[in-house]
Amino acid sequence: MRTHTVIDSPYGTLTLVADGERLCGLYMVQQRHRPGEQTFGHPDPGAAIFVETEKQLKEYFAGQRKDFDLPLSFGGTEFQRMVWEGLCEIPYGETVSYGRLADRLGRPTASRAVGLANGKNPMGIIVPCHRVVGSNGDLTGYGGGIERKRQLLDFEREGATLF
Repeated sequence: MRTHTVIDSPYGTLTLVADGERLCGLYMVQQRHRPGEQTFGHPDPGAAIFVETEKQLKEYFAGQRKDFDLPLSFGGTEFQRMVWEGLCEIPYGETVSYGRLADRLGRPTASRAVGLANGKNPMGIIVPCHRVVGSNGDLTGYGGGIERKRQLLDFEREGATLF
């Protein structure tokens, strides 16, 4: 059964969605590919998964956490799940191109498919799709908007504190 809560962050309001005791969504306001609110389930702000997720996000925004340690539940296709799991392997403060990520996943000709899967990542920030850039290093597409992507990358590179 899905539940959700809404929290504040330096990047605006975030909606956290859980499937039982596993996080299955983190959505920003005006995020591309954001599912309809009716799919989020009933509000349950005191659920343990939301309390822990908010704690880890605050640590991240305070510059005290570089990786998340949360139980996650990925929907999507097998390929999308492979991409999303690959995103979790990109180190904090670093970037990788779509083509390089496709290579790492053993699919060297699938950079466009990697880009499409990346864009449908249901757990931005925690599954760090903001760390994927164009082959020339340019910032390209981000479900939360290019400006948020730039801010997240700058934050990670500079080690600034946001919370």
